[in-house]
Amino acid sequence: MAVASFILGLLGTLVLNLVLGPCALVLGGLALARGTDRRGRALLGIALGAADLLLLALLVTTDGTVSWHIGS
Repeated sequence: MAVASFILGLLGTLVLNLVLGPCALVLGGLALARGTDRRGRALLGIALGAADLLLLALLVTTDGTVSWHIGS
């Protein structure tokens, strides 16, 4: 679960951050609650999941959209 949290958090920075960010947060929290040996990966997954949601909030407030776009 810790590795899945890390991968989903990493992918969430590029695509589907509304979905993958919370999934990374939940999986990272579950991995830590179960006492995983990969504590660092779980913490990175939680941090990346939070970054995904912060990035989404930044996109919504600056552009008024929830998607990436190039140009004006």
